[in-house]
Amino acid sequence: MLDYAASLLCMSQWNQVQQLETKFLEQIDLIYDDKFPMEVRHLLAQWIENQDWDSAYNNDPMAAILLQNLLIKLDDHLDRVSQEKNLLLVHNLKRIKKMLQGKYQNNPVHIAVVVSNCLREERRILASASMPVQGPLEKSLQNNLDSERQRNVDHKVSAIKNSTQMTEQDVKYLEDLQEEFDFRFKTIHSIEQNEKNSAAMKQEMLMLQEILNTLDYRRKEVLNKMAQIIKEMEALVNNMLMKELLDWKRRQQMACIGGPLHSGLDQLQNCFTLLAESLFQIRRQLEKLDELLVKLTYDGDPIPLQRPQLLERVNFLLYSLFQSSFIVERQPCMPTHPQRPLVLKTLIQFTVKLRLLIKLPELNYQIRVKATIDKNASTISNRRFVLCGTHIKAMNMDESSNGSLSVEFRHLQPKEMKACTGSKGNEGPQMVTEELHYITFETQVCLYGLTIDLETSSLPVVMISNVSQLPNAWASVIWYNLSTNESQNLTFFNNPPSVGLGQLLEILSWQFSSYIGRGLNSDQLGMLAEKLTGQQVIYTDYQVSWSKFCKEHLPGKSFTFWVWLEAILDLIKKHILPLWVDGCIMGFVSKEKERGLLKDKMPGTFLLRFSESNLGGITFTWVSQSENGEVDFHSVEPYNKGRLTALPFADILRDYKVIMADNVPENPLKYLYPDIPKDTAFGKHYSSQPSEVPRPTEGGTTGYVPSVFIPVSKILHDSTDPPLPSDLLPMSPSVYAVLREHLSPTVMETAMSSPYSAD
Repeated sequence: MLDYAASLLCMSQWNQVQQLETKFLEQIDLIYDDKFPMEVRHLLAQWIENQDWDSAYNNDPMAAILLQNLLIKLDDHLDRVSQEKNLLLVHNLKRIKKMLQGKYQNNPVHIAVVVSNCLREERRILASASMPVQGPLEKSLQNNLDSERQRNVDHKVSAIKNSTQMTEQDVKYLEDLQEEFDFRFKTIHSIEQNEKNSAAMKQEMLMLQEILNTLDYRRKEVLNKMAQIIKEMEALVNNMLMKELLDWKRRQQMACIGGPLHSGLDQLQNCFTLLAESLFQIRRQLEKLDELLVKLTYDGDPIPLQRPQLLERVNFLLYSLFQSSFIVERQPCMPTHPQRPLVLKTLIQFTVKLRLLIKLPELNYQIRVKATIDKNASTISNRRFVLCGTHIKAMNMDESSNGSLSVEFRHLQPKEMKACTGSKGNEGPQMVTEELHYITFETQVCLYGLTIDLETSSLPVVMISNVSQLPNAWASVIWYNLSTNESQNLTFFNNPPSVGLGQLLEILSWQFSSYIGRGLNSDQLGMLAEKLTGQQVIYTDYQVSWSKFCKEHLPGKSFTFWVWLEAILDLIKKHILPLWVDGCIMGFVSKEKERGLLKDKMPGTFLLRFSESNLGGITFTWVSQSENGEVDFHSVEPYNKGRLTALPFADILRDYKVIMADNVPENPLKYLYPDIPKDTAFGKHYSSQPSEVPRPTEGGTTGYVPSVFIPVSKILHDSTDPPLPSDLLPMSPSVYAVLREHLSPTVMETAMSSPYSAD
């Protein structure tokens, strides 16, 4: 598996993407929209992958430079394609450049976030493609997406559209027939009284009666056809289309907490739009029948009997269709934390995108949307918020790459209002992160004499005032969206339900695949299951409580399961991401199983695992053999983010030394489990050449011998003996300064002297 991953990593990420199967390419297509066009990703693939977009998150100057360089690169391509006289590509590149300048020139950090998010989503999809086994939750989402029901909906919508067109011809025929009747009727009335008893006149009267009979028959026929179409529409909307929309909303919930990207919205828009057009067409046909009624009516006329009822049903369907079509296309999310939607920090901007699935040109720039927070929720929470920034905007078809009727709020900020005396006194950090709020969006549609009030809301959001609350807030978001599809159950955490262990483990794997580009395999998930339950269990039979997941401390520890796992995610993201994506880190394996895996391996075989007793720590264990043939296991004290900031982990593995009894330092790490030579596994991740101590003549005119920092351990015969200063190798002043800046004196001493622990 590692060799396969290594061969893939020789290619650019974009080249790997282009070799994916169609179903994964469809997911890639969803990543790139009006925020960052795929054309730019394709043209500048290698350059984009070589830039440090993550570091530009909170670095305005760096983000501005990246944006400027990107525009320069686009100019270079423009010059080349202009010489090649590729008119279409020149036009598209100019349009894209203008769009990027307009969208990001005043906020360059935002493009760094967008591009970083795109690259991360690509890695997640690549990882998913390399792990063909899908969990039951993902399978069910995929089955809903590919169901026969969607094709049936399309077929029925098309059939309704065709039927409506046919009734249009029927109404036109009625209009022509009635004009003929009017003409004949007026002609008869204009004839002199003495001629009305003639045979010709009697024949004309019979013809007039026949036309009236035909009119009556045709009116009844048209009204019956309309009634049938409306009945089919009602069945389609209530039984199928709403189910499709609910399925999409459920997929959106899962995508918010790391699941596969949701799709199908363009198809839904097509259905909603065609149905709305058909309903408006029938409404016009009913208005035309009313005009015909004014000109001609008679005893038993079906129009005054049936038209009002049909019109009422059409209007009700239009109201229902419009109200359902007003959706939140992208849930609220801070640009600085694109993988943590639905968690909002006070006074930090967030973005949210609304869409009307009924795309009619007459509505372009005619619908103004207003955003508010916690509407009608005065009794739910003691905390009160208002939205600062531009909270009223018009929907339009120009800002989206696919021309959808949408609006994106980019500059909203939640601000907490001053609380009444004593109202916040009892709210601790855990209560804050279990408190749910929602953002409401209101607008009004005025079209063809109809006025329709529309309202929709976001999924529940968690409001935080300090970034330290983010991990627990994200846990609340995960639990809510896994457990329910309700959009506004603000009392959910008064009595949160338990969830199935199997589903929870699948969601936890999504956290890794979406946040750091590689999910968890069955062995890793098995270790997490034991960590959660304290025993080996059958996934389908076990329920996990909210308290067990996020509130109760692990046995013998001062932290919860979720805090432990979140610290590992943070460690991987910031310090060992390439090693994780490459599959070098086994990570989740107990000490007992670790020894079982290593005991029969060659001396020097090692594996990497996350610490169970230290937050955000990673250690390595290797196997050796004593002179009498006994197998020994050695585990290094876990490296945390402070130590990994001073020295990259791959370099630590390369340069690590152990001083044995004869005081000769040697590297005991030979093979990454199961039997991969260390340099084969980690060579591409080394940041520099192996450390070598130069000869005195190479030290320059100062006469000093330059020193290097080598991670070193001493295996003592008596583990209780304290380390001596002579056991330590020299390090340069610059390295020492870096270590002193990031590590406490106690950790410094531990790092340089006693690397072994019980972990």
